[in-house]
Amino acid sequence: MAQKQVSTDDLIAAIIEGIEDVKGENIQLLDLRDIENTVCDYFIVCSGNSNTQVNAISGSVQKLVSKQIKDKPWHVEGEGNSEWVLMDYVNVVVHVFQKHIREFYDIESLWGDAKITEINPA
Repeated sequence: MAQKQVSTDDLIAAIIEGIEDVKGENIQLLDLRDIENTVCDYFIVCSGNSNTQVNAISGSVQKLVSKQIKDKPWHVEGEGNSEWVLMDYVNVVVHVFQKHIREFYDIESLWGDAKITEINPA
């Protein structure tokens, strides 16, 4: 039986829903497709208020993506201290930050050429 090809749009929608389910804040979608030498097509960046919330966001995203589209991250980093959790879904990479860590690294500025879409909670 052939595996169903999951669209990137479905993956992004599931990730954003997972973030919103546990009140992740300041969600931004960075479209990197027009930038040369990028590691993926999209970054999704959001913030949590504590390491507990960052962990909850990470868990919610992974659970929802697994349930809705039967996918799991290729790689996950940062769950130990939960200040910055990175979930790599190959062409979509999710960054979940505590607010002060996000301000410090300011990755949105590092990818200033990306088309940034603000995601407002539903």
